Amino acid sequence: MYMTVKQAAEKWGISDRRVRILCSQGKISGVTREGRSWKIPADAKKPEDGRYKTAESLLAVIDRKKNELDSRRPLTEGEVERLTEEFVVEYTYNSNAIEGNTLTLRETDMVLRGLTIDQKPLKDHMEAVGHKEAFDFVRDLVKDQVPLSESIIKQIHYLVLVDKKDDRGVYRRVPVRIMGAKNEPVQPYLIQPKMEQLLESYRNSKEHIIPRLARFHIKFERIHPFIDGNGRTGRLLVNLELMKAGYPPIDIKFADRIAYYNAFDEYHGKHNLDAMEKLFAGYVNVRLDSYLAMLEQ
Repeated sequence: MYMTVKQAAEKWGISDRRVRILCSQGKISGVTREGRSWKIPADAKKPEDGRYKTAESLLAVIDRKKNELDSRRPLTEGEVERLTEEFVVEYTYNSNAIEGNTLTLRETDMVLRGLTIDQKPLKDHMEAVGHKEAFDFVRDLVKDQVPLSESIIKQIHYLVLVDKKDDRGVYRRVPVRIMGAKNEPVQPYLIQPKMEQLLESYRNSKEHIIPRLARFHIKFERIHPFIDGNGRTGRLLVNLELMKAGYPPIDIKFADRIAYYNAFDEYHGKHNLDAMEKLFAGYVNVRLDSYLAMLEQ
């Protein structure tokens, strides 16, 4: 019994491209080549990954892959659409699901195509459309390399919070608590100065973009500037800055939400950035593999 490269990639949680590399390097026991395809024993074990041992060296791996992607730029309009079409649906589904939206991945795709799902709240439909429009806006900002500012953040939030017209694009005016979190958001009168401080700190940082954004994301969510929609807005801001820097956008999976929540707690409880940095780096690494594999085809 054999499995395909795609089946092995899904089973082991790595990219198709990485599986092909492991096959070509002879690191998978019993693998054989048949024409242009690899036949992998169904009971083959995932090889140990010796490419990197620390978050720092993973960043170096990521940058080598980004340089390879850069060498293929500019991408054609067709290539860009191919790389983003599936991502937009999955990203909208996952980001909304983390916040409690009940649409499935398939239902999200249908809603974004203009269909209505019976038995599902209007709010869930509106959130899907709003998130898609917010991501389209982010892509336009990337094309123009628009600097991050409070105004841009509020505009993105305005599109995200499509179901609450009075709260769209405005900082909250009441205290809030996040149930179960180790962090208590700042009082309303501190939001403006804390946001100014956060943006200045981000602009002046010399860190690699991934730890820099991990820190920004945690601090943005800690401020919790809006009454609702902070998580979706915060993840859109991460992708805005990643894409402006030439990296692919990332999609934090609903299935990984516990690890995502724990990464916040690690920082708030122990001032440890590693968990969020590794989460972001892992997603960027896989997305780069995906981009490069699609361009090779």
